[in-house]
Amino acid sequence: MKQTTIKVNGNILSLTTPQVMGIINVTPDSFYAGSRKEGEHALRNRIDEIIQQGGTFIDVGGCSTRPGTIIPSIEEEKKRLEPVLSILCKEYPSVPVSVDTFHSELAAWSVEVYGVGIINDISGGEDKAMFSTVARLGVPYVLMHLEGGINGMHQSVDYTPNVEVAVLDYFIRKIEQLRNLGVVDIIIDPGYGFSKNQEQNLRLLGRSGEAFRSLELPILTGLSRKRTIWKTLDITANEALNGTTVLNTVALLQDTADILRVHDVKEAVEAVKLITALRQALE
Repeated sequence: MKQTTIKVNGNILSLTTPQVMGIINVTPDSFYAGSRKEGEHALRNRIDEIIQQGGTFIDVGGCSTRPGTIIPSIEEEKKRLEPVLSILCKEYPSVPVSVDTFHSELAAWSVEVYGVGIINDISGGEDKAMFSTVARLGVPYVLMHLEGGINGMHQSVDYTPNVEVAVLDYFIRKIEQLRNLGVVDIIIDPGYGFSKNQEQNLRLLGRSGEAFRSLELPILTGLSRKRTIWKTLDITANEALNGTTVLNTVALLQDTADILRVHDVKEAVEAVKLITALRQALE
């Protein structure tokens, strides 16, 4: 039976109805300019916007993962994260916060100093201390699929026999490592846009329900304004909201989006409400 709850900051959160995770990027170079926030006023406005529009989680990132990005030092990433984590910790203590980092040192710091409730690691544990750190901290861990490591995250990969089987094998291997260390709450993320081309991303989306059902774990889907959308439609990331909603709806219909990680919270919440109402009408 699929896991439908996670424990965050001592509270049991239900994922029976898909939840929405709003993105705050405290970086100067994230691929979607609308997600970049600097200054306390802008950060508070964005936090309030996510909450008012129905977001359950807030995901904070201090390192851009766009093609060609320069990876900041740990100290620089920490410096970027401090202002928003301080605001969230002091002024919004009831809001579940996720930190998007692949450094175990930053994961520990964010949980121990600011009470962050979830670690979102795009590297799948490239930092060899990450799995044991998350186990020690006792927080939910988002395990994303990535081949080639951080330095190769945008390189094409030839998946044999196909992308969904390769991703499933990756998850089975990594989940076993996490379970052996005592990690309780694992959320899987197929890693759309990472080490996959447009065709592989779309195939994975179309086949992921079948591929991941056996894992019985919550799934985080992050398609928001990604290259697969705007390249396929021959538009820009700024114009990719409609395409994002279309693919988010596909994921919801396939039951492969227990958490939607998005830039545009209102539209994602509306998609969840409509699909939920549709399912209820068919019962």
